[in-house]
Amino acid sequence: MKLTNGFDASASALTAQRLRMDVISSNIANAETTRGSFVNGRYEPYKRKMVVLEPTGQSFSDVLNSKLGDTNSSPGVKATRIMEDSTPSKLVYNPTHPDADENGYVKMPNVDVLKEMVDMISASRSYEANVTALNATKGMFTKALEIGK
Repeated sequence: MKLTNGFDASASALTAQRLRMDVISSNIANAETTRGSFVNGRYEPYKRKMVVLEPTGQSFSDVLNSKLGDTNSSPGVKATRIMEDSTPSKLVYNPTHPDADENGYVKMPNVDVLKEMVDMISASRSYEANVTALNATKGMFTKALEIGK
């Protein structure tokens, strides 16, 4: 086991939560974007994006190697991909909108700002918790070094 495993785990979580906050910010910024992409000669509304997080080193061999002192595996989390939400777009009646169809309906993004704010609070709290864990690990190292004085 490496002495810096606590740092590694916190650092990977900080990176992952920062990415989540960036993606959520992008979702909120594009909550009204009706021309998010150009597909088959037509504009499609922005699609909500989500970050997929997975733990690093979760197979049996990874756990066994880490317990035996193999320093190649490190604890933590990683962002494996950013995927689009498959929820259908919302239809809003607005016949004066330039992107309205022949019936006066506009396809709006599938972004729910309230849900995004809840996700943002969750990511922010996770980020803060990992900063606290990182500082606690740093404090333990500092105290351990003071023993030799």
